[in-house]
Amino acid sequence: MASVIEERLSELGFEVPEVAAAVAAYVPAIRDGNYVYTAGQLPFVDGALPATGKVGEGAGLVSPEQATDLAQLCALNALAAVRGVIGSLDRITQVVKVTAFVASDPSFTGQPGVANGASVFLGRVFGDLGIHVRSAVGVAVLPLDAPVEIEFVFKVED
Repeated sequence: MASVIEERLSELGFEVPEVAAAVAAYVPAIRDGNYVYTAGQLPFVDGALPATGKVGEGAGLVSPEQATDLAQLCALNALAAVRGVIGSLDRITQVVKVTAFVASDPSFTGQPGVANGASVFLGRVFGDLGIHVRSAVGVAVLPLDAPVEIEFVFKVED
C-alpha cells in the first residue's frame, strides 16, 4: 500500500529523494523511543547544493526568497532521512521542532521568513500534525557554504 504522506507530497509536486549522504562522521537521523532526530539537513538536490553563500539583500547574496525555497528542500531531505529510519512517513504523528540556521549577511534579520520555507511546507504535507515549535538563527557560515541548514524532531509511532 502506498504511503498517504508520499501521495500528498506527489500531489504537491514533490518526491522524497534518496537520503543525502552525511558529510562527516554522523548519521542522517536516529530514533530514540517515539522520536526521530535528524542531523542538520542541507538543501541538497541530487547530491549538490543549488546555491551557496550568505543570505541577504543585494548583489552576490542568496535572496531571502531563494533561501526560503532552500529551507523547503531541507525539510524534504529530512523526510528522506526519517523514512530511512522508520520505513513509512505515515508513522509520523507530529512534527515537534524545527531549528533553522541561516548563513546571514550581517544586515539580514529575516531568518524567521527563511525558516517559513520548511514550516509552511511541513504544514502543507502534514496538516495539523505539522504544527511545531521553532527557532531561526542567523550564523556566520555553514558547512559547504550552504545558505541554510535545518534540524528536525519528529514524533513517531510503531
